[in-house]
Amino acid sequence: MKIIARDIPPRAAWALEQAGVHPLLARLYAARGVRAHEELDDGLGRLLPPGGDHGLKGIDAAARLLADAMAQNQRLVIVADYDCDGATACAVGVRGLRLLGARNVDYLVPDRVTDGYGLTPPIARRVAERGADVLITVDNGIASVEGVAEAKALGLQVLVTDHHLPGPALPAADAIVNPNQPGCPFESKSMAGVGVMFYTLLALRAELRARGVFDAASQPKLDPLLTQVAQATVAAVVQLDPNNRPLVAQGRKRIRMGQMPAGIAALFHAAGRKAPAATTFDFGFALGPRINAAGRLADMTLGIECLLTDDAGRAAELASTLDSINRERREIEGGMREQAMLMAESLFDESEEPPPAISVFDPDFHEGVVGIVASRIKDKLHRPTFVFAASSAPGKEHELKGSGRSIPGFHLRDALDLVAKRHPGVILKFGGHAMAAGCTVAEESFDVFEQAFAQVAQEWLDAATLTRRIETDGPLAPEYCRADIVDTLHREVWGQGFAPPTFSEEVQIVSQRLVGEAKNHLSLKLIHQGNPVDAIWFGHTEQLPARVLLAFRLDVNEWKGERKVQFLVEGAEV
Repeated sequence: MKIIARDIPPRAAWALEQAGVHPLLARLYAARGVRAHEELDDGLGRLLPPGGDHGLKGIDAAARLLADAMAQNQRLVIVADYDCDGATACAVGVRGLRLLGARNVDYLVPDRVTDGYGLTPPIARRVAERGADVLITVDNGIASVEGVAEAKALGLQVLVTDHHLPGPALPAADAIVNPNQPGCPFESKSMAGVGVMFYTLLALRAELRARGVFDAASQPKLDPLLTQVAQATVAAVVQLDPNNRPLVAQGRKRIRMGQMPAGIAALFHAAGRKAPAATTFDFGFALGPRINAAGRLADMTLGIECLLTDDAGRAAELASTLDSINRERREIEGGMREQAMLMAESLFDESEEPPPAISVFDPDFHEGVVGIVASRIKDKLHRPTFVFAASSAPGKEHELKGSGRSIPGFHLRDALDLVAKRHPGVILKFGGHAMAAGCTVAEESFDVFEQAFAQVAQEWLDAATLTRRIETDGPLAPEYCRADIVDTLHREVWGQGFAPPTFSEEVQIVSQRLVGEAKNHLSLKLIHQGNPVDAIWFGHTEQLPARVLLAFRLDVNEWKGERKVQFLVEGAEV
């Protein structure tokens, strides 16, 4: 592991400080590419416009399609996805369409096991059986060529809203809204599925305004949807680029002010987090996993209903159920992670480096949590990783469903594409992004996939890429090691592509011991800049030398009314 300090452009840091930004924040922002104070404006006025020459391709056609359907009182059915982004995009779509006057809005969410991912022909038929006139996909559909064709054959109009990378052919939908489709000039390519749906609603409102349905003064406010847009954008782990950051900042601001739907409030309570002090960490690691758990182990309808209800009692009941499912998910994941890690580590000797890519399969693995386990192995071994489980779908017992996670510098979906081209028929289907992807293979083809995937990694990755690097903000001045400074940092919006502050320094280890029920966390007492500080390294069990270079984030530990700074260790360079 290499700990690397980010470059901090002194002129940018000085300019931000002169503009009134806190000196520590000025340094942190400059290191993340911020050059002027105006770039820190998180107002909605900074959002890119939905339409126009630089807007989202297809969004005007989508708005006209929806406005026409609403004028004719047609039945709209949203086909969701079973992860947090897809579920929240569905809830935002249903709420937003109803706010704008749609009277017939319903949704359908596929089952991870029996339906698989995306709009399939059977799902299109189920939508038609519900009497739908218009089928709307959220967070899926860009690769659903057959599903869209079936929907069109059944007489449905189809609107695809998605953010995933397209395949070689686009579906023949009536309108497609996806910043990553060919020819789309929209500058932000990193919107989550929920962001694409929110933008579609903005365009629809503009279309309805142009038709005289309402004017600027009487038009419905879509701002309340931002709380859910913010939460799912962070949970989707998309880049917090200059367009996503305001979406997240505005949604979080409303949550901190208590302006949120009952389901979001109930999820905060179930997770033991405080909404008035909401952070992006809460979105990604407290709320997101609880919504995701429904799609992994049960029915994502539970998550969507929690986000849709305005009844506080019903929301509390659903959030409690989601919390219980998430606890079950953690138990299943724990056993799977241990087994998968042993299998991964058996692929190489202790004295050797891990292979360039890792693929593991066990018949007892649960397909609902393979992605989480792949992420854990990737984090520990710093290798592109796929974890497979046997499909539970009827008639698909000999298929393996795999979920992969990657490292910087290795585009996972492109790697799958190359494997598919080199070995036709081995991958039955695949899709995803640079850092996360999924695929299905026949059980008898697993060994071929494993070797072919490792071969691509061998060709694409060099020693530098295979060395885990932690980028940090360098040393932390002792005067900033205070609880109020931690609060200041927590008030800002951090996330993927706008990394939370991580510092690095050589410290003296005074004592260390393993804690937690499974004794799998390392609790440390150390000396930082001459001052004693407590620290913890979650999921780490190996002892550290007396002096070590640590990478750490800042947190506050509260005990009996006293608030003390605590280091959360991210890594060590020994």
